[in-house]
Order: sequence, then C-alpha cells, then structure tokens
Amino acid sequence: MRIPRPRSLAGQLFAMQVVLVAVIVASGALFAYVIDRSQAEETARRQSTATAAAVADSPSVAAAARSADPTAVLQPYAERVRRDAGVAFVTIMAPDGTRWTHPQPGEIGRRYLGETAQALRGEVHSETTVGVLGSSIRTVVPVFAPADPAAPGDPAGSVPERKVIALVSAGITIERISEQVREQVMGLLLAASGALALGGLGTYVINARLRRHTHGMNAGELSRMHDYHQAVLHAVREGLLMLDGRRRIALVNDGARELLGLGDDSVGRPVAELGLPPALTGALLAAEPRVDEVHLTADRVVVVNTRPVVGGERRGTVVTLRDHTELQALSGELDSERGFSHALRSQAHEAANRLHTVVSLIELGRVDEAVDFATAELELAQVLTDRVVGAVGEPVLAALLLGKASQANERGVELVLAEDSRIDDGVLPPSLPARDLVTIIGNLVDNAVEAASEAAVSGARPGRARVTVTARAEDPPGGGGELLIRVHDTGTGVDPDRAADVFHRGWSTRGSGRGLGLALVRQAVHRAGGTIELGTGPDGGAQFTVCLPLTAAVPA
Repeated sequence: MRIPRPRSLAGQLFAMQVVLVAVIVASGALFAYVIDRSQAEETARRQSTATAAAVADSPSVAAAARSADPTAVLQPYAERVRRDAGVAFVTIMAPDGTRWTHPQPGEIGRRYLGETAQALRGEVHSETTVGVLGSSIRTVVPVFAPADPAAPGDPAGSVPERKVIALVSAGITIERISEQVREQVMGLLLAASGALALGGLGTYVINARLRRHTHGMNAGELSRMHDYHQAVLHAVREGLLMLDGRRRIALVNDGARELLGLGDDSVGRPVAELGLPPALTGALLAAEPRVDEVHLTADRVVVVNTRPVVGGERRGTVVTLRDHTELQALSGELDSERGFSHALRSQAHEAANRLHTVVSLIELGRVDEAVDFATAELELAQVLTDRVVGAVGEPVLAALLLGKASQANERGVELVLAEDSRIDDGVLPPSLPARDLVTIIGNLVDNAVEAASEAAVSGARPGRARVTVTARAEDPPGGGGELLIRVHDTGTGVDPDRAADVFHRGWSTRGSGRGLGLALVRQAVHRAGGTIELGTGPDGGAQFTVCLPLTAAVPA
C-alpha cells in the first residue's frame, strides 16, 4: 500500500488559515448574536417602562380608575396606546390585580399574572415572566391618586404619601424580541459568510503563491533541503556568491570569503562597497552572464562565472569563483620553461654552426684560427654566466636570469646584470617563495625585452637594445633588510599620465589578449608585503623598482 505523501507546507497553512478564519468569523457572529439579544431585551425593557409610565401619568387614567366602570373608558385607550407604542399588551388593573384592560377581552376581570408587590409600594418593577400571551418582558408602574391641594401638609415639611389607586403593566413578548433578533442574525450571517468567503479566497491566493515559491514541498522536505544546502555550501572548495536584485550579498560560502577577502559582516552589503578591483566589481554587477573570466584580487587570480536568476523579474545573480592562482603560476613557469627550451634549441643550432666552422677550419689546416674562433665564442658565452653565478647565489634566480639572457639574445637584446647586484644563497626568507620571484623578475624582464626590441626595430631607439637588471639583497645586522629588484630598458617608456593604469588587468600597448603580466607582478609584490614603482630609467625607457622585505611580512 502506498504511503500518502505529507501535505505540502502551503496546503497545511491553507487548511490552518481556513479553520482560523472560520473560527474567528463564527466567534464574531456568536458574540454579535449575544450582544444583539442583550441589547434587544434591554431595548424592550426600556420601551415597556416608557409606555407604562406614560399611561400611568395620564390624568384620564387616574380619573377612570375612580369611576364606576373603568373598563369602558380604559380599554379603548389602552388598545390605542398599545398599537401606537408597538408593545404586545397594555394592561391597566386594580390594586388587587383585577384586569380592567387586556388585548384579549376575555381576560378582562381576571387576575394579572405577574409580580405587583413592588408597584403597590410605589416602585417601578420590571421582570420577565410567562403570562397569557406567553413569555414576555414587562414593567409594572403604579398609578397614584391626584394630590389634594386642600389637604394640610406635614408640620415637618415632608410630602404626604400618595395612594396607589391602580397599576399599569406594559410588555413585549420574547417571541417578538426573538423575531427581531432573527432578522438581525440573518443579516449578520450574510455578512459573516461574505467575510468567510473573502478570507478563504485571500488565503487561497496567498497560499497558491506560497506553493509556487516552495514548489509544493512540505515542512520536512524544506528542512532537509536547508540542511543539504548548508552542507553543500560549506563543503565545496569553489567560491559561491549569491546577489539579490539590489546587488547586495545574499549568501556567501567559506570559499568565496577566502578568495575575495571578505569578512563575516559581508552578507547584506552592496558589491560596490566591498573594495574589490573595478574589473571584478564590474563583472559581478553585469546583467549578462560571464563565463570563465580571469580576474585579479589583491592576492589571488580567480576565474569568475556569473548567471542571472530570473523568474518573471530579475531576482539576482549566482556567482562561482575558482582559485586560479596556483595554476596561473604554474602556467607562467611553463611559459618560462618553454622559452628556455626554445632558447636551448637555438643555442644548440648556433653551437652546431660554430662547431662546423671550427671543424672546417681544422680540415683546411688553419688550426690557430680555429682555436681563436672557438675561444672567443666561449669567452662571450662565459662572461654573463660567470657574472650571474658570481652575483646571484640563489639558484632559481640565477637560472632564470641565464634563461632570460638567452631569450633576449635571440631577439637581439642584450641582458645586463648591474655591477652592484648581489644575492647570497639562503638570504631569502620562507615568506618570499621562489615562485613569486620568478613571477616578478620574469614578467618585468619579458616586458622590458619586448619594449627594447620593438624600439630598436622601429628605429625609435637606435643602437644596441639593452635591458639592465639590478638584484640586490640588503640585510643589515639590526634586521629590516629588503630585496631590491630594478629593471630598466632602452624602450620608449610609459606615458606618465597612464602610469597608474599599467598594473591593471588588461592594460597593454600591444593589443587585446595581453596585459596580465604586470597585474600578476603587483599581486606577487602585495603578497610579499612589498612595493613597486614605475619611473623613467637612465636610458629613457621604463624603469620598474620593486622592494621586498626580507622578514616575514603580512600584506596590507
């Protein structure tokens, strides 16, 4: 047997709200009925009292009460008052309760059914009792004998007691009161039914919308989905960011906090106020989807993908972030290795040409010239090698500079290591990894070689194209040492007005698809807690100066 699926959350809320509305409407109707019934009885009591009091105060009633045949005078009068006042009966009786008037003539002369003791004492008395016409609310009022003006007053000044010569009772039957209440209740029920229908319709509309938003799931399913959502959110290593329609952070996982450097108070903040790089902020705020865009933060290279969340109206954006820092560094190293391989192939080709020349000279019997040719070529190649190995004790940097020298030579550019360069082995701290130094020096040298070569080819800078590198570690005894790296070339330099833009991703003088190297350099310098400056070198080209602390530093 199939187990029935629990009712959806929207269905549960709908049933609960319908019951609640029905209970509220029923309670209101019952309360209104009780109040209307009480008010109807109070109104009947007041109406009967006013009618009986008006009859009792009539001088003609007092005069007829003292006549030989009160019924002949009072019966027509009482019926006229009854009809005009809208009461069920007006009974005028003798003090002993004998009726002089009654709506049913057969009851005239019989005893009044009701309490008259209080009225005989001169008081107005109201009660609910059963009489000839059924249960009714009635009031009994005494009729006093007219005061005798000739009677002497009390010496103390008190008013003499007046004599009760008749009684007047006026009443309204409970049946008539119930009929009036029933008419009011019918109107009340119609209003209550309308309120219930409107409440049910409004509840249905609201719950239909809720059902669409919850996709018909019940509370347990929503709770499990929330638990799975939280588990997935914190388990994935990639960064996940969700923006609402007003471009504020609605959700962020641990990976996104780490990649973007966000604090715990980032939820609810607009993206424009997070202090992210302009290019990355623009990608997050873009209305169109972004696919595998590479962006730089202060410390990382991230791949950004965005997709708008739409459903009749724009609801926000889902952003995924992947850390590309290590991959980018490895890619840079691979490019360097590829360049070294190309340089080695070129050198092998040149070496083969030189070797063939030496062999040919020997075969021609010109041994001395062969020795001189081979020695000269060896000295030219060994000068830079000895200079680099003697000045740079760090093996990674030495290998990098020798490889870059070979690449520069292939492009007709001379790579020169400044005389004051000196980096001993073991000077670099663990906080300054060799990979970051490869990124910094490799990109600066590549840009300088390209600028010097282009200037020489175009004729903008006639003469030998040259790139000068200074790498010097200064470590005084008191601590606080720094690593100075300076690269300048014989190129055309950088416009001073655009000096602040060269470190932004995408900035390049060589067309689209370039402009990442200097941005990576600035990122590596920032990680190491150092500084980088752009100026004009002694040869008129661009000069980049990097200062890196040789102690453990925390990036600002």
